[in-house]
Amino acid sequence: QIEQSGDMRMECGFLILVLVLALLGTQTTRVLGAVGTSSRPYEQSNLAVPSAAMMGRCPKKCGNLSFAYPFGMGTGCFRNPDFNLTCVVEGSTGTSRLFLRDGITEVAAGHGSGIEVGWSPEISISYTETVPVRSGVDVYNMSSWSPPGRSFLLFDASINVTGCGFDVYMLDHDLNTTSKVCSTTCPGGEITETMAMQNCNDTWCCSVRFFFNFNGFQFSFVRRRGEEGRVNYTSPLWNKISVTTDDAILLWYVADQQRCADAEADVATYACLSSNSSCTDNDFTYSGYQCYCDGGYVGNPYVRGGCSRDKGYKPNQQVTNCTRRCGNIDIQFPFGLEEGCFAREVFQLNCTNTTTSTLQMKDDDENQVTYINIEEGLVEINYTADYYNLRFSANYIDEESNLYMSSYWHTSSVQWAVANLTCQEAQMDMSRYACVSSNSTCLIVNSTMNGFYGYRCKCSPGYQGNPYVHTGCQDINECTNTRGICEEVCHNTVGSYYCTKCPPKMDYDTTTMQCTSIKRQNIYIGIIIGLSSGFGVLFLSLSGVFIVHKWKSHIRRQMRRKYFRKNQGLLLEQLISSDENASDKTRIFSVEELEKATDNFHQTRIVGRGGHGMVYKGILSDQRVVAIKKSKVIEQGEINQFINEVAILSQINHRNIVKLFGCCLETEVPLLVYDFIPNGSLYGILHSDSNTSCLSWDDCIRIALEAAGALSYLHSAASISVFHRDVKSSNILLDGNYTAKVADFGASRLVSIDQTHIVTNVQGTFGYLDREYYYTGQLNEKSDVYSFGVVLIELLLRREPIFTSESGSKQNLSNYFLSGLKARPVTEIVAAQVLDEATEEEISSVASLAEMCLRLRGEDRPTMKHVEMALRVLQTERLKLCHVDPGNAQEKEPLLTPAREKDSSDQLVASDCVNANLASENMKPCYSFEQEFMSYDGVSRL
Repeated sequence: QIEQSGDMRMECGFLILVLVLALLGTQTTRVLGAVGTSSRPYEQSNLAVPSAAMMGRCPKKCGNLSFAYPFGMGTGCFRNPDFNLTCVVEGSTGTSRLFLRDGITEVAAGHGSGIEVGWSPEISISYTETVPVRSGVDVYNMSSWSPPGRSFLLFDASINVTGCGFDVYMLDHDLNTTSKVCSTTCPGGEITETMAMQNCNDTWCCSVRFFFNFNGFQFSFVRRRGEEGRVNYTSPLWNKISVTTDDAILLWYVADQQRCADAEADVATYACLSSNSSCTDNDFTYSGYQCYCDGGYVGNPYVRGGCSRDKGYKPNQQVTNCTRRCGNIDIQFPFGLEEGCFAREVFQLNCTNTTTSTLQMKDDDENQVTYINIEEGLVEINYTADYYNLRFSANYIDEESNLYMSSYWHTSSVQWAVANLTCQEAQMDMSRYACVSSNSTCLIVNSTMNGFYGYRCKCSPGYQGNPYVHTGCQDINECTNTRGICEEVCHNTVGSYYCTKCPPKMDYDTTTMQCTSIKRQNIYIGIIIGLSSGFGVLFLSLSGVFIVHKWKSHIRRQMRRKYFRKNQGLLLEQLISSDENASDKTRIFSVEELEKATDNFHQTRIVGRGGHGMVYKGILSDQRVVAIKKSKVIEQGEINQFINEVAILSQINHRNIVKLFGCCLETEVPLLVYDFIPNGSLYGILHSDSNTSCLSWDDCIRIALEAAGALSYLHSAASISVFHRDVKSSNILLDGNYTAKVADFGASRLVSIDQTHIVTNVQGTFGYLDREYYYTGQLNEKSDVYSFGVVLIELLLRREPIFTSESGSKQNLSNYFLSGLKARPVTEIVAAQVLDEATEEEISSVASLAEMCLRLRGEDRPTMKHVEMALRVLQTERLKLCHVDPGNAQEKEPLLTPAREKDSSDQLVASDCVNANLASENMKPCYSFEQEFMSYDGVSRL
């Protein structure tokens, strides 16, 4: 007993010692973290200004990993201690490993970004730590990891924890709290650590994922109750806990100044040393900046003379027997697979599987090249769903990657140029000129959005082929390839063609494309044979048409019954019959009714085209005018969800939501029947060709209030929450009285009461898409709030969500609005019509409400109920200023009133008072009848 008591005291003392060390480690980590994230700038004495002689002696590679200033190894080779690298060569294998300044964070060659540290703003990293497991010890702590310096930020990481029977806790230094993040179990048996990490599903291994602005992590591990007796301490996987990063990305920036404006003012420490270079602010932490070469220049902007004109193109192909196919993909020069078969490094590709035609860019295993078009200068790329390769970003480019140009968001079609030169500059050095074919011409490729320009080659008119190789452009035989260009005889020439008529007594035979003699001797026999054959063919044709008609009618009836069953028509009928309210509102239409209502879906009845299908205008037998939406093909697995959505949406009864009358299930894809909205969309009215919108300020406030009320009802007042997911001005329709109607639920999702969000594929419209939803894939009601904020900006600025600025560049409206608010008063950026009709206080209120809706984090945004209340207060205050009684609003002046003079005060005058409660009956039409409903669902989607 004495021995047992002594053992217990020793174990208790050991546990107390572990806890004390853990607390000391926590406090030490917190102090170190505070020092590492200090906001003070680096001392000027720590900064190394590079020179050409210094850069010439500095190492530039560690094994197969290369790096560039501001990173470096050795005294004077890096800008400040944050960028000091260490190359470790393992003696047993001779493998070289590259580490950041802390000596534990290793640079990994992932995503094509880690192999050239300094050329890209991201670095793929690897971090591993192992904690030994001992018998009788249930609590283990590991030292914390944080970014190695204030110049770094952990952007995205997945941490794998392998071990047997532990709960994993993470310490939050800011809140001084510990939360459980995952657990591992050990169901028995033996398994290797590699096998456990390949399928990290909480058995032997669990995973923790971090997103955005994460400043590090610290874990503790607690033995799960009941797992102690199952541990075999002689097995490698049972006697340790391993923490390993999986696909971790670190962002870097120059952190010795807060913003570009501050950095440029301090000449002694300014990092963008090269001429023809520029500075951009760090948008992730709003602290620090990065440098990049201006359009038309490539190289390293952090050293003097680093940005230069492009000299990287090599027009002479060194190898003759190059592989030019990967499966069914044609790979022409300047692209290639083997060394010497491509014109420059950025055009080198990797064919990983010829059977599946898997073609990837060099050092990029994320995105797949599916097609290369030499003549049009396009590359088709199949992006992965959760990764956007920064090699196509506009601001962060190396010597090669800025030859690819894409839009702001993902795109499947990417333009490319052969060099960052104009045609005139390229032709000054004929040894590097790409258009080597004698029948080729030079074309400029430029994009003001990306700050990029260059040139590519194309065969001259009348020629086709590859302009990048000698004799690559060959003559086109227009007479063979283009039928019908001549009325009679076509003659091809080199680079062109000409036409002639047939000689006398000759006729042109369109079958043989030649002139043939006219034969008259058999004309009468031909007439008799022709008439006989004609009557026989007519009789057989009529008989065949009758039989085919009967057969097709039978087939159509069978197909309609088949589609009705496949589209779960029996289930919808059961739902309608069991719900008394739904049976009064929802109707299942036959396809004959809808064909009759739309003249058999005639093209003249099409009033809208969009990402989810086409919309037809129809008139039912009871003279109701309806909009019939014919969706694109959907998967069989989505039919049950579609039927459920129809059953629930049919019960939504709100004056500002487009009414759903019913559906038709007798076609391959179900048809939806909505109430027809005649006056088009808010988008069409705001952005019409006329210089002044026909909507007054009071109309805008009323329409915004009605739309906000409808969205608030969908989020919280309906029987089940509905997230619209595609709120935009083109989906806010205006009826005959110009009352707002929220439409297009093709992208909407239903959410049960106990759910705060759902994880779904990202879907929406450029300019309106919530950035938090785009990056996380978690849809919640705040995603609709963000999109509604963009609509408020449209009402204020009268600009499209993606508009062309005065300089000709494409700009995002929300970015333009938010940056404008920081730089100048809101009254300087709103539309002139709004400035004339609204008071400065009203403009500031709506601008402030829009800014809250556009906040980056969803939890910082208001709910749609709060937005509705704010707009209602604004409308009420305006009514008070006008002395308008809402109950007698119809007796007041019409909505459209003359604008105030430029020098008038912000106080409302009598001529400004309008009816903000009801749409004016004297309102001038904003849409012609032919344009009605044309904007319904008319904007492309992701």
